[in-house]
Amino acid sequence: MSLTALIIDDEPLARQELQYLLERAGGVDVLAQGTNGIEAVELIRTHRPDVVFLDVQMPGLDGFGVLKKLLDRRVPMPQVVFATAYNQYAVRAFEVNAVDYLLKPFDRKRVLQTIEKAQARIMQERSEGNPDTDSKLDALLRLVGEQAHSPAAKSNTGKVVVRAQNRLLLVDQKEICFATIEEGTITVVTPTVEGHSNCRTIEELQDQLDPEAFWRAHRSYLVNIQHIREVVPWFKSSYQLRMDDPKRTEIPVSRAQTKRLKELFNL
Repeated sequence: MSLTALIIDDEPLARQELQYLLERAGGVDVLAQGTNGIEAVELIRTHRPDVVFLDVQMPGLDGFGVLKKLLDRRVPMPQVVFATAYNQYAVRAFEVNAVDYLLKPFDRKRVLQTIEKAQARIMQERSEGNPDTDSKLDALLRLVGEQAHSPAAKSNTGKVVVRAQNRLLLVDQKEICFATIEEGTITVVTPTVEGHSNCRTIEELQDQLDPEAFWRAHRSYLVNIQHIREVVPWFKSSYQLRMDDPKRTEIPVSRAQTKRLKELFNL
């Protein structure tokens, strides 16, 4: 069966990549693209698509906020496929509640599986005549809401203190490209600032940061996976990460973390 779809993502490259993969897959008519949660609610209300490919992390109204708006306004709920760069608690929540997901960067085979799953669910719900999608999404929102308001979640969100040019700067952790330690001093690098943390160890700094965004690629380096520009094959099946900071810093991946690297980027 043919599907109508919307793509909602604040990243232009992610939208383009997903549209390309859907077009290659065939059987999916992308009606429109949206760049934020507000657009998503209006596009879903207007087009009534079969499926929405919805980014989880968007400024303002995020993917979960979109679903809440739709439920509040009693808008008929399409099949929802979440797009996310993270594959920890959120993905487990999606699976438990029978909502599909795609990890970034997108994988062609995984997109094909998602299309097949959406088609199967639509056919099942049409044959049953009484879809239970809203209650499943309600359960999902409650579960994610509980996670978001837990003490653990609150402790690693927001800003961190960075000392630079005799000033104490409050840096949004999303802006941090990476942190490194040398002779007991931790350097924090962002696209616009390079300074030092008051933390004594990398572990202490890591405890302040979002565990789904920051990865200990090497004992001396903590990287934000959203700021990895390139994965560079290196000597004897090892890898380096080229970051998107102004210096395009290259960071080694320890052999112990190679498996995690391959999982993150489907290598």
